Amino acid sequence: MMVDSIRFDGQITRRDFLKWTAGAAAATYLLGEPRLLANPAPAAPAPRADCCVLLWMAGGMAAPETFDPKRYAPFAKGLPASEILSTFPAIDTVLPGVKISQGLENIAQVLDRGTLIRSHVLPDLGHILHSRHQYHWHTGYVPPQTVAAPHMGAWMARLLGPRNPAIPPFIVIGQRLEGIGEKEELKAFHTGGFLGAEYDPFLIPYPEQALEAVQPPRGMTPSRFESRYQYYRKLAELDPRYKDASDFHRTSILRAMENAHRLLSSPQRRAFDISEEPKSVYEKYNTGRFGLGCLLARRLVEAGARFIEVSTEYVPFEGWDTHENGHVRYAKMKELIDRPIAQFILDLEERGLLDRTLVIVASEFSRDMLIEGVPGSNARDQSRAPADKMEEMIHYGLHRHFTGSSSVLLFGGGIRRGVVFGESAPERPCLAIKDPIGVTDLHATIYTAMGISPQTAMEVERRPFYVTQDGKGRPEMRLFA
Repeated sequence: MMVDSIRFDGQITRRDFLKWTAGAAAATYLLGEPRLLANPAPAAPAPRADCCVLLWMAGGMAAPETFDPKRYAPFAKGLPASEILSTFPAIDTVLPGVKISQGLENIAQVLDRGTLIRSHVLPDLGHILHSRHQYHWHTGYVPPQTVAAPHMGAWMARLLGPRNPAIPPFIVIGQRLEGIGEKEELKAFHTGGFLGAEYDPFLIPYPEQALEAVQPPRGMTPSRFESRYQYYRKLAELDPRYKDASDFHRTSILRAMENAHRLLSSPQRRAFDISEEPKSVYEKYNTGRFGLGCLLARRLVEAGARFIEVSTEYVPFEGWDTHENGHVRYAKMKELIDRPIAQFILDLEERGLLDRTLVIVASEFSRDMLIEGVPGSNARDQSRAPADKMEEMIHYGLHRHFTGSSSVLLFGGGIRRGVVFGESAPERPCLAIKDPIGVTDLHATIYTAMGISPQTAMEVERRPFYVTQDGKGRPEMRLFA
């Protein structure tokens, strides 16, 4: 259930929260209800995890500046760009001989709890657009598609169902869909797609305001709240926008409303109240919206959410999307993510939840000082920094989109512990040179961990649509313990 309206102060309005559940699916016309194909039905693997958490580094996080450091060259005026592979020195980790980038000292101490992939390969789609690559990563399909492809979280919500009926099974924290660039492109994959409105994500742009979004307005009596819900339901049943929609479409909208009402009526909505945390715990996470989003995610894992995404938020030319001044920006971004990610892993472990929770840290692609896409690509160079030498500090950083190798962290969910998987070349071009794994097979691995066959398909408009692209995903079983 996507909340599409945000007040100017950033708070989700309660009225729009219920209203949007009635209209979120209007843009996707369906001929009929999609149904699981069962001839033959693929055997579901035994689930290793009950919950999946995606910590999304939106904007293109450079692997050589984070989890796959290369040769370090400190800034110097006149320094040739060709000599720069990393702008941060490498630091030791808890794993002997394994180093990651300076500024990630806390994550360095929890690497023994999971697997570090250094050979994630992304497609070079010609003209590289963040929203286009993010659509591909989140759905497994390259846009445009003839039907609305569901987000990975929507697939899990549909195929596995809720863990707790009162808690939305699919939640996205930290990403706004209004008031930012490329908002329509972002909306295209923040959706249940052809699965229907009831599998849209519950969006929480500001984690510190999450509780306000899931409770009736202050002062509203239970009877008035119930009558308002019934009124909205009646409007949805009579709304002419849905007059020609399929029965499934109308039913999905009404079920989405029922889910929203169940949440707003449940005492379990207190899981959304991060102010209940002890001050000492709150401050460990409090590096900003992403850090508090990780704290909220931990509470929602405990409460029974099925899939949670916490985003550093994609806004063009902000966050990890560094087209200039990359070094300075990355120092700040690492301050935002380092302590919360490490604390999230430690908290799940302490509570006995890590083994049955699959945690993923990923981004849509990496970055390089010189190369846009991969060597030989015709992708347009979008960097604002020169490609020859450093004249000032603003030029120092990895400002070009690189798809030849990226890094992914996996924790819990049956994943091996203390392992580095794959390898990228030590010198430019830093392509994956050992055990490359693309989006399709990475998704197959994630779905397998959750007990979903990568060949699972639904019939949509009289043709099969698979959870991995064309059903070709193959899990990388070497990643499992």
